[in-house]
Amino acid sequence: MNSWDEFSPLREIIVGDATGSRMPAQTDPSAWLNCYPELRRSELEGFQHGSFPARVVEETNEDLADLVTTLRELGVVVHHQTAVDTSLEYGGLGWRSQGRTSYCPRDLTLVVGSTIIEVPSPVRARYFEIFGLRDIFQDYMLRGAQWISAPRPQLRDELFPTDETDSPVLGEAEPAFEAANVLRLGRDVFYQVSRSGNEIGLRWLESTLRMLGDIRVHPLRGLYQGTHIDSTICFLRPGLVLLNPERVRPETIPEPLKGWDVIWCPPIEEPVAPLLPHTLSTPWVGMNLLMVDPETAVVDQNQTALIRLLEGKGITVVPRRLRHSRVLGGGFHCVTLDTVRDGGPESYLD
Repeated sequence: MNSWDEFSPLREIIVGDATGSRMPAQTDPSAWLNCYPELRRSELEGFQHGSFPARVVEETNEDLADLVTTLRELGVVVHHQTAVDTSLEYGGLGWRSQGRTSYCPRDLTLVVGSTIIEVPSPVRARYFEIFGLRDIFQDYMLRGAQWISAPRPQLRDELFPTDETDSPVLGEAEPAFEAANVLRLGRDVFYQVSRSGNEIGLRWLESTLRMLGDIRVHPLRGLYQGTHIDSTICFLRPGLVLLNPERVRPETIPEPLKGWDVIWCPPIEEPVAPLLPHTLSTPWVGMNLLMVDPETAVVDQNQTALIRLLEGKGITVVPRRLRHSRVLGGGFHCVTLDTVRDGGPESYLD
């Protein structure tokens, strides 16, 4: 286990599984907040929930299998996340839920160096999702990795207030965040405060990372109020970053990244409309890419303009498809979790 960044040569990775993917009822405030916050309260009761169409799951697993083959051809050792049984009902203090998916291992686990950190997702339907990774984590621990978990969140209703427009927001009752709110850059870590990551979660992560060494945490506030960070900022190699022009402007580039070479992501190309009218991701999931090394990227094959820009910077693009990335909420970075890369705790910002 050794992974400090998003771009150094990749040696081992975990790939997700779409089997059993389902949508929780939107009357659950944690689901409303993190899945479809654009819905009005009056729409929640009638919103269709349950299993995603079989076509979505089957075609996604085909695409994930192709990704596994591609990564292995590139010399990467691939581990498979075990799909959890999302049909089982469970509950906490004052709430009940079923599972959601095993599609995005990136979301619930943060790897910093040789340490595995299970994070406290604010989504009730994801409470036991990480169990599908436990066998892999235990094996890494037995081979020398450290394995810790954040305090398990209670996820009471008071964590999910609404704002003045009666839209859901994430409160501060307890630490709650997803690992996909975080990007790693050697000894620097960026944390996006959003609907999937609160301020007290940031404080918990800062205090925990201090135990791991001289790691600097850079909060990102007001950049993007949605959920995760990896369709807003993508580190391509030291000194080169891909940015979302709808969420980041030249004057709002995070201070530590000013002076870096920027690729502004071109408009996302979507030749085929999503299969379902409501999607978990915006079209910007098309810029969600996976760096295999500083010169090689796995990219959505539909993003021809983005591919040309990357190639213009000397990056070899491996185009692949994830046909239902918007519906299920994850691109190539989301559906993977890199566990071994060559890089170390370098300082790329000094």
